[in-house]
Amino acid sequence: MFGAKVFTKFSIPFDLSPSNRLTNGVSFRNGLFGARESASTLCLCSVDGGVFSVTASGNCHVDYLGESTKGNLNVKVETFGIDGHAALEGPIEEVARREAREAEDLLKKLDIQIPFLSRDSPHGIFCIHTLNLQSISVIGYDMDYTLVHYNVKAWEGRAYDYCMENLKKMGFPVDGLAFDPDLVIRGLVIDKEKGNLVKLDRFGYIKRAMHGTKMLSTHAVSEIYGRELVDLREENRWEFLNTLFSVSEAVAYMHMVDKLEDGVIPSNLGSFDYKRLYKAVGKALFTAHVEGRLKSEIMSNPEQFVEPDPEIPFTLLDQKEAGKKLLLITNSDYHYTDRMMHYSFNRFLPNSMGWRDLFDVVIVSAQKPEFFQMSHPMYEVVTDDGLMRPCFKAQTGGVYSGGSAQMVENSLNIHGDEILYIGDHIYTDVSQSKVHLRWRTALICRELEEEHSALILSLGHRKSLVELINQKEVIGGLFNQLRLTLQRQSTGHPAHTVAQTKLEDEKLTESMQKLHIVMKRLDGKIAPMLEADGELFNKRWGYLSRAGLWDKSHLMRQIEKYADIYTSRVSNFLHYTPFMYFRSQEQNLAHDSYTHYCSQVVKFPSYGKLDQNREI
Repeated sequence: MFGAKVFTKFSIPFDLSPSNRLTNGVSFRNGLFGARESASTLCLCSVDGGVFSVTASGNCHVDYLGESTKGNLNVKVETFGIDGHAALEGPIEEVARREAREAEDLLKKLDIQIPFLSRDSPHGIFCIHTLNLQSISVIGYDMDYTLVHYNVKAWEGRAYDYCMENLKKMGFPVDGLAFDPDLVIRGLVIDKEKGNLVKLDRFGYIKRAMHGTKMLSTHAVSEIYGRELVDLREENRWEFLNTLFSVSEAVAYMHMVDKLEDGVIPSNLGSFDYKRLYKAVGKALFTAHVEGRLKSEIMSNPEQFVEPDPEIPFTLLDQKEAGKKLLLITNSDYHYTDRMMHYSFNRFLPNSMGWRDLFDVVIVSAQKPEFFQMSHPMYEVVTDDGLMRPCFKAQTGGVYSGGSAQMVENSLNIHGDEILYIGDHIYTDVSQSKVHLRWRTALICRELEEEHSALILSLGHRKSLVELINQKEVIGGLFNQLRLTLQRQSTGHPAHTVAQTKLEDEKLTESMQKLHIVMKRLDGKIAPMLEADGELFNKRWGYLSRAGLWDKSHLMRQIEKYADIYTSRVSNFLHYTPFMYFRSQEQNLAHDSYTHYCSQVVKFPSYGKLDQNREI
């Protein structure tokens, strides 16, 4: 249990007994609520009573990892009894283990799960760049697919339907086509020049490709692209699918590529190449969004499209009570935002709280990414009907349309790395706020949960595959040494060893033939296993974060470049508290295999005067 937020000033309007638990794995127990309330009251009283102090921005510095100490909690030594000091004496490693055990026992009594048990779970928060949440003063959120998660099949399926309807009006043959949510995954790239959908590795090389709805063979991919590097800055050719909202567009385009190849697009529509076809699909989808019918349908029936997460409101309540200022910055308009947030939040909030009570500032129709790059006029939303008036500064509790990130910073008098922004779009949300404003960033990627489960289920498959590849490497190394020996003998090179002068070429050739047959058989088993790796996540494209068995996908490289942390959903922050210090993990390098041999005696070749028996 990761804790429901307790507010002593509110009465709880719903039954929290074990027999009436909320969905999505949330189990709030009456006994726990009492414990949380007591613990919260004790903590607040202790801080106010002078036991603890919080490091203010004027007194902060940086710690040994370079993170600001602003917001860190300090214990006042004079309030700490003599017995307390005595209890902490001794080797610090032993003291740390003992105190950790006592704290774990206390958490168990409170029925709260011990921290870090979720680090390796699908609900973990994964750190790329060290981040101290205590030093964060403001946490900003995107809405769509961040605070509000949609059923992708339902939302993108309806977007696809409206797109097909508009294409049909334009004269395109669309009968018999249906939305396939498994055809596309986030992180792929559309090649508008060749009508392909491709998957890149972290360097920009194409590893897999699909033309229309047909996957291309490895040989075909090599013939078409070779060692071509994809440069996403060439927007005229490449389109990066960096959000789930891209799925419907990509599926529609691949279906139209099939129609173009089949020669069934009417000639009266003109001559089409793949680029013009992409523009036609984009226009049809854009029209579907502008018409407003799709959003009207979602607003009328949110239960069909939205997957509420009851833990998200409690997550934000924890952050707000921890002293964080909360922002909502979304490209959606006011009416749509109010409807989605009301449906997703209000029923889970205590007493008569509404979703707007959570946020210090709400920005709708933000026009991201321009919101982070330039200044637009800002308007205050002054009525529930959406009536607006011009303004120049945001006030606490206000709802605004447009404006800019710079205006928000100036209004709150908080800038740069004191702000953490959380969104699902690697470009619109994460990279732009990082590059232009130096905000700290978090990416929400819901697919991580499915990928984590798929990786767990495929552990046996991947282990067997690695063993086969290692066998191939050993056999290949032996084969190559024998081949080089044969080459030296056939060209009359001096023998390297005495034994070489006594070995006949026939013996070398026979051994090489056997090894060659073994390698071919290993290849025959490895190739289909490599092809199948990742099928549990997606049969066509494999894993979201990987391109091949070991390498990272281009999407993963983008995440590493621009996101400080990433996770599958906002409610995962409940596992970590608003005071978490996220530390980046060790990054393995190609030569890091030496760590497996540390503290072992390794025999070195006799180069110069280097000892042959040297301990590392």
